Amino acid sequence: MHSHQHNPLTFPKNFLWGAATSAHQVEGYNTNNDWSLVADSGLSDAGKAGDHYHLFEKDFDAAHELNHNAHRFSVEWSRIEPEENTWDEKELEHYCSVIRALLNRGLEPFVTLHHFTLPLWLYHKGGWANKKAPEYFNRYVSYLMKHLPHEVRFWITINEPLVYISQGYIRKKWPPFKKNDIVHALLVFSHMESAHKRAYHTIHAMRSNAHVGIAHSASSFHAYRKHKLGDQLFEMMLDFLVNHSFFRFSKKFHDFLGINYYIHYRIYEVHPHLIKNPLQFQDIAKQYREVSDVGWEVYPQGIFNILVDFKDMGLPIYITENGIATKNDHKRTRFIISHLKEIYHAIHAGVDIRGYFHWSLLDNYEWDKGFAPRFGLLGVNYETLERTVQDSARVYARICKENAISHDLLHYLGHET
Repeated sequence: MHSHQHNPLTFPKNFLWGAATSAHQVEGYNTNNDWSLVADSGLSDAGKAGDHYHLFEKDFDAAHELNHNAHRFSVEWSRIEPEENTWDEKELEHYCSVIRALLNRGLEPFVTLHHFTLPLWLYHKGGWANKKAPEYFNRYVSYLMKHLPHEVRFWITINEPLVYISQGYIRKKWPPFKKNDIVHALLVFSHMESAHKRAYHTIHAMRSNAHVGIAHSASSFHAYRKHKLGDQLFEMMLDFLVNHSFFRFSKKFHDFLGINYYIHYRIYEVHPHLIKNPLQFQDIAKQYREVSDVGWEVYPQGIFNILVDFKDMGLPIYITENGIATKNDHKRTRFIISHLKEIYHAIHAGVDIRGYFHWSLLDNYEWDKGFAPRFGLLGVNYETLERTVQDSARVYARICKENAISHDLLHYLGHET
């Protein structure tokens, strides 16, 4: 055997290692945004969630002890601007404390400005479909730039614009619960696009040290039938729509690419009705492959393919989310190692990847799926709010500390390499 096989898979110097959360999913007590109304639609409401709003210092102690050197979180717009053009200084101070708590523990803050939820006042004006939405967002962004600590360098304007549009305007799963409303979907796309561009300018005008991007959900696609031109074209169309459209229309307005990766689609049969609902193709792999508790196939190679595909944009990349819903923590450990191994290979293929944020630091409220899916490195008992450090979190902590996947960890994958 070659001696090099025992070398660890080492990541670049100054690589950022951390986990991510979003306000509505972990804070609790967010009663003033559009998701506070979802009980009327038969969904469970987030309630007190994991009460991270009050327990953030303890949660960041845990992240620090687990060797994280970065953390991604979101500011809840409805707390900062509870009524139109009315600002809540107490809530602003809360987020200043959150940022200071991270900085004091040596964690680089990545601040998301909009993670799915909208203040009720804006929701009642039509939300992102309102033509003034980019202006409202810009006013909120300016306020934060004026007041949040100047040590923050990384800003994510909008989380997963296309997921937001698909769930809210096409699939009727999330507020505003519209079904196949293509007109509004396109409107929201263009408003989010211009909101991002305006925010990009505003942040750079007010902060000399800023790096600005979005967190974009990229999926991997695979058409089985290579001899069917239709399937091939469909795969290309989906790949453009899902993975590239937002970036292509706002190319010059990203200092980095934030990539969230969870889902791999295998396209088996393409039906004519797909034009209305592009993600309703048949996938025969689901029952035969390893899947998470929410039915997403575990496919680590997908992240390698996506990263290499984005290489030609010539921008630094941060994996802003990647994780698995599972109650089997051994599966999570395997998931982390196998995905990081693919990220390591992508770095060696010349992709400029600078950080990884596991989703999530804590078990949390998974939107329309409620509290059942368990994504946390820290398990949460929702009755007592007690946190449990998972074994997977300790394995990840070792990778963070060593800035490498040591050779013995590859045994978790069930084979040598």
